[in-house]
Amino acid sequence: MLVVGAILGRLVRYLRQPPVIGEIIAGIALGPSLLGLLPGNPTAHLFPVEARPYLSAIAQVGLLVFMFGIGWEFDRRLLKGRRSAAGAVSISSIALAFGLGVGLATLLYSHHDTVKGHHTSFTAFALFMGAAMSITAFPVLARMLTEHRMMGTRVGALALASAAIDDVLAWCLLALTAAIVTADGATGHMVQIGVLAAIYVAIMALLVRPLLAYLTRRWVTDRVPPLYVIMLVAGLFLSSYATTWIGVHAIFGAFAFGFIMPREPFEILADGVKRPFDGISMVLLPVFFIVTGLNVDVGSLSGRGVIELVAIILVACAGKMVGATAPGKLTGMSWREAGTLGLLMNTRGLTELIILNVGVSLGVLDGQMFTMMVLMALVTTALAGPLLPNAPASPDELAGRRSARSGEPRAA
Repeated sequence: MLVVGAILGRLVRYLRQPPVIGEIIAGIALGPSLLGLLPGNPTAHLFPVEARPYLSAIAQVGLLVFMFGIGWEFDRRLLKGRRSAAGAVSISSIALAFGLGVGLATLLYSHHDTVKGHHTSFTAFALFMGAAMSITAFPVLARMLTEHRMMGTRVGALALASAAIDDVLAWCLLALTAAIVTADGATGHMVQIGVLAAIYVAIMALLVRPLLAYLTRRWVTDRVPPLYVIMLVAGLFLSSYATTWIGVHAIFGAFAFGFIMPREPFEILADGVKRPFDGISMVLLPVFFIVTGLNVDVGSLSGRGVIELVAIILVACAGKMVGATAPGKLTGMSWREAGTLGLLMNTRGLTELIILNVGVSLGVLDGQMFTMMVLMALVTTALAGPLLPNAPASPDELAGRRSARSGEPRAA
């Protein structure tokens, strides 16, 4: 798993793609879509049924650590001076993508309303389709902007700020969907989940966050002590367990715990916490791709399935690209800049796979729908790389270089 993921992750760079594209392809290739077609079904020997629960457990740990990092990386300063524009882009792209997703769900529901012998309600299916269409992969987007030298451009900064708002809103939609599915339509259960979720948020904000800040000030001086890391890992898993017990998915607890983590002293925490956690994710997330790939069977798609796949891809692209391009143009961008913004907001990557696996665990997606949605995530993420220009150095970067050569401070 590790070797194939690493090799394909490096190879796709030559196609101007982020490594996550190669890792997703590796997961699909090692599953029934490719390796399983060979004589003797090597997939069944490499990943036997009795081993898959253990693989899922490993993948879950890697996923929770990754979500903790996503929460910690959410920088509220991104919104400084861009709240109106970023809010407009984010809300517009989510609203259109969600609406189109729900509309598409009405056409697809009758063919995907039964999952493993259990009937899925239209409300759960439609809400999930809308939420899945609404996501933008913040970490993949940040990596793309860095590789294409767009981080200092107006388009890049606005895309990153919009994606930050976008992800929070999309996670809220997904949490609502998970709660509705878990409650199974019972109003009393829904109210219980809502009350418990509100109590959880209050505890995290009013108790856990100040406690983490106190421990950080007390323990983290010139380095991160081992006991501090142990406390963080324990808190991460306890938070994930709490959200699972409430009735929403464990990933929300991991994200929330990372979100309330202190950011200062930044360099020390980045070296002692963030980078080691990223290393854990780098090793364990390929297992997540394999577990995902084992559920993807491209060969099972019929003629109707191919038509549905094309419709899903078109709706996904239209929702995010049109929904982001229009407000971008209204904020004063040129058509080229606004189009680039729409292209960036259309990237879904690993974040989409996380949402799709939640859909499978909740019993909302059947095998064919899961396969089509994974392929949609792959296509929408792969579109951006070849079409994005390598931006020249921004005025800020040029000013920084000039001041570095002259020894003068940069203008604020």
